[in-house]
Amino acid sequence: MADVMLNTDQINKVPNDIVTRLVRESLAEDIATGDITAQLAEDIDTTAFCITREEMILCGQDFANEVINQLDKNIQITWLYSDAQKVPANARIFELKGNVRSILTAERTILNFIQMLSGTATVTNKLVKLISQYKTKLLDTRKTIPGFRLAQKYAVRCGGGFNHRIGLFDAYLIKENHIRSAGGIAKAVTKAKKLDSNKVVEVEVTNLDELNQAIAAKADIVMLDNFSGEDIDIAVSIARGKVALEVSGNIDRNSIVAIAKTGVDFISVGAITKHIKAIDLSLQVQL
Repeated sequence: MADVMLNTDQINKVPNDIVTRLVRESLAEDIATGDITAQLAEDIDTTAFCITREEMILCGQDFANEVINQLDKNIQITWLYSDAQKVPANARIFELKGNVRSILTAERTILNFIQMLSGTATVTNKLVKLISQYKTKLLDTRKTIPGFRLAQKYAVRCGGGFNHRIGLFDAYLIKENHIRSAGGIAKAVTKAKKLDSNKVVEVEVTNLDELNQAIAAKADIVMLDNFSGEDIDIAVSIARGKVALEVSGNIDRNSIVAIAKTGVDFISVGAITKHIKAIDLSLQVQL
C-alpha cells in the first residue's frame, strides 16, 4: 500500500534554474564588491583537493560545478565520487585546477553547499539503514531552510529517503486547525476529495478515535502524531488493509527502529532537514 499511496514527485535532481539562482545569490552575498584577501595570493595556477574528515554520503555536485561556472570557467573540477555515493573518512572528494585567486574565492561557497547537503544525505542514510529490514519508508517534511527546499529534498533522496509533500500544492495534509476550520474530519476529507480527487488526502490524528474517523471518511493516509508505542500497535491493527499509516513527532535514531517494527508504512522526520550537522570538509591548496 505504501508504494501506491506515496505519489508525490520525487526530487532526483535539483532543477538547473534553482541551482543557478542559489549559487548566484550565495556568491553575491559572499563576494559583494570583491574578494580582497584573495588578491594577496600570487596570480598563478595551482591544484587544490577537497577532503572529508568523516564518512559521508556525497551531495551537492551540481552546486559546486555551478560555482565554478559562474566564478571562473577556466577552473577544472574533477570528481572522485558522485552524489549519493559513500565517501570514507579522509578521502579526497574532488580536485580543482586553475587560478589560485579564483579557487580561494570559490572555496567557502562550494564547501557550504556540500557540507550542508551532504550532512542531510548522511544522517538520512544512517536512519534508512537502521530500518532497512522493515517495509517502512523514511520521509522528509516541509521543515526546510527557506529557498533550499528542493535542494534539501534532493539530499534526502541521495541518502536513500523519500520525499513527502514538496509544498502545499501537491497533496492534502489535513491537520488539527484544518479539521476545526472545516467542521470535522469527515467534512474536511469529503471537501478535499471533491476539490481534487487526484490528490492524496492525508489526515493527522492525535488519538485512536480520530483514526477511526479518518478511516471512515476514506482518507488515503493517516498520520499518527506523537502516539505512544502501544497506541501505534493498536492503530496498525485497526488500519491494516484500509489506510496507509505514517508516524511523526520527536523521532530519532533511538526510537525509529521500534516504530518501524510496528509495521507502519511511513516515518517522517523533520530533523533531517531542520537540524543539520555539517560535514567536516577542508580544501587544501597545493603550492
